Amino acid sequence: MNSILFNIMNKYTTLSEEEQQDIVKNILIEEYKKGTVLLRQGDFPSRCYFVLKGCIRQYSIDKKGKEVTSNFYIEEQAFGLFNDHKLEKPSEYTFICLEDSVLVVGDLKTEKDMYNKYNQLESMTRQMMKENLGKVQDEFAAFIATTPEERYKAILRKRPYLINRVPQHQLASFLGMTPESLSRIKKRVRMDGNQE
Repeated sequence: MNSILFNIMNKYTTLSEEEQQDIVKNILIEEYKKGTVLLRQGDFPSRCYFVLKGCIRQYSIDKKGKEVTSNFYIEEQAFGLFNDHKLEKPSEYTFICLEDSVLVVGDLKTEKDMYNKYNQLESMTRQMMKENLGKVQDEFAAFIATTPEERYKAILRKRPYLINRVPQHQLASFLGMTPESLSRIKKRVRMDGNQE
């Protein structure tokens, strides 16, 4: 697992091997069982995460009581409420482990200490967030402009790992359709020769 962290630091920083070893030694890595809720909608966030192994679902309950899946996070992806870091604002989302997972856990209260000690960590985090924001903006624009079938085909191209790693009803919610519609689309795409 540590090799993933070293690869990320080598990609985004010029930290020495000794500094990288010190960072890895001082970060918290935790294992979570499938079904573990990391943060509930309405609770106050105090942690952010980086996935070393596993799959995490982000969803919310709308005013009608329906679960709406807004994202999935897998290996080498960070998640949490990065947009404001305001501890007094409750989360609008629930984050739950869909698989047994191994996560780097960052405490928002002590994050500044690590950034002060290793200022390249802050620029690394900022760069990763910038890249992620760009992807999210592209996905949102495509979601608005495409049909449900085009959204499914985009998942097959860009995030094919989701097809077999997440339950179909959650994937359907993420794609903005019913599970029945997703089944019909999958069948049609298979018949057209675009195999999963």
